[in-house]
Amino acid sequence: MTGLEIVLGYLPAILKDKIEQFSISNEDEGLSQNSRKKGPSPNLIEEIRLRSNKPLMIKMGQETKILDHIVKQQEILQAFERICENSVYSYKRQICNGYITIKGGNRVGIVGSAVVDNGQVININYISSLNFRIARQKIGCSNSIIHEIIDESSNNIHNTLIVSPPGCGKTTLLRDIIRNISNGIKEIGFIGKTVGVVDERGEIAAMYKGVAQNDIGIRSDVVDNMPKPEAMRMLVRSMCPDVITCDEIGSIDDINAIDYAMCSGVKGVFTAHGKNIDEINRNPELSKLLNKHIFERIILLNPEKRGDAKCIYL
Repeated sequence: MTGLEIVLGYLPAILKDKIEQFSISNEDEGLSQNSRKKGPSPNLIEEIRLRSNKPLMIKMGQETKILDHIVKQQEILQAFERICENSVYSYKRQICNGYITIKGGNRVGIVGSAVVDNGQVININYISSLNFRIARQKIGCSNSIIHEIIDESSNNIHNTLIVSPPGCGKTTLLRDIIRNISNGIKEIGFIGKTVGVVDERGEIAAMYKGVAQNDIGIRSDVVDNMPKPEAMRMLVRSMCPDVITCDEIGSIDDINAIDYAMCSGVKGVFTAHGKNIDEINRNPELSKLLNKHIFERIILLNPEKRGDAKCIYL
């Protein structure tokens, strides 16, 4: 099943029908234009947004399509109960983090009235919006840059930081790097490494009931839904990884945990938000890792051209 087909299975029948009708009509429109300009394929649907008493919306690339249906609060609640498998309590921690990972690695963003206790969100009541994000892997997207990360002479990797603004593909690239490091690369004689994957928000492996929905290789161990610092320390202590990977580092606790892992002889591949080296240097926490010369490679992703990357040697 495709990611879209899986997501549609969580929606009330009327919403599912509206989206399927849109997909069919949109495909027909593209075909009718023949060789001139086809309309966006329904396979490019990235998000389905449900907002209480607002139109049903679909995001396709840079376009947002408004469908002829006003979403009712009851329809949101029906979808919410389905993604929680009628056991909201079992998903409480994910709900408090604002998302739930469902089959196929798809994610559902959740907003509503937050219940706060001692500064911590302990529940979300009166769910007002759901955002279904369709998961798509890009197997092989790291092939053009992986040789910069792997040290063939020692059959190891260089400590690497991947940097870009939000939405430029950091997580997608990191996932494929993990797959390559974990599986090994026969063509260059690189033997796979044991990889500890810190997946605090469930975006890398997309674990669903203990099974990774994304391909992260055969030698990867995943800790998900746990704060990054605690997860890094747990992996180092319990799973003896050769490599630690983590998405979107930046806090002082993250940096201390990375320092601990690196001093334990573990290599690492991480991502962080930023446009360039100057922005990373201006981050008071990340700059500490640069000043300690922890990283041997920094990969900058081009926000203007997805998939374009530049490697800086440190």
